Amino acid sequence: MNASTARKVAMITGANKGIGRAIAGQLAEQGMTVLLGARDPRRGEEAAAALRAAGGDAHALRLDVTDPATAQEAARWIEERFGRLDVLVNNAGITGSGQVAPQDAHDQVPSAAGLDMVRAVFETNVFGVITVTNAVLPLLRRSPAARIVNVSSHAGSLTLAGAPDGPFAALPPSAAYTPSKTALNALTVQYANELRKDGILVNAAAPGYVDTDSNNHTGHLTPAQGAAVVVRLATLGPDGPTAGFFSAEGPLPW
Repeated sequence: MNASTARKVAMITGANKGIGRAIAGQLAEQGMTVLLGARDPRRGEEAAAALRAAGGDAHALRLDVTDPATAQEAARWIEERFGRLDVLVNNAGITGSGQVAPQDAHDQVPSAAGLDMVRAVFETNVFGVITVTNAVLPLLRRSPAARIVNVSSHAGSLTLAGAPDGPFAALPPSAAYTPSKTALNALTVQYANELRKDGILVNAAAPGYVDTDSNNHTGHLTPAQGAAVVVRLATLGPDGPTAGFFSAEGPLPW
């Protein structure tokens, strides 16, 4: 262990670009040591180097959330270097439709969606969260005030998605991305229920429609704006909520 163990330690998956990188940057600005999980080690190190150049304490970790071996290796590295983990942000996710705007994702219409694509989305967006969370949970239990934030989407709200005149009424129905975020919300509640007695707060965050590669940069919010709600939930005090679903404006309906 080194002197930086006095800082809180946060790991963010999918952190080499977009919302994940913005989350890492904002947590670093608050004085945390940030661990940037990335499938591509080179891109992860480039992002970490940029944060270090800006004065942050940042380190890259090779982490593919669909590969349990990399999650276990990341957990071992964190244990050896820091002995604990204070914040986990499960940010890594895929749309399944490539770099297209939601209104163009017609390949996800339930009656026509390919099962391989649906499985791939759930593998990252849901099973990957379980893989990473369980790998580092022993380290989170060593923190006096651990926080887990799962990056979800407004689309994961059954209430919003099911409203005939709601915000998603004009978009093609989805058998992959949207249900994966609904499942992630349900998973968030179950982890929160299990870990409540340990003082670990677990919440889901909806960043909003952010300008990222995943939507071919059609979003109207910046990554920094989208990251703000995630960072707020990652830094909750002891009386903060758990088992909740939040946007920048406040609680969202399930």
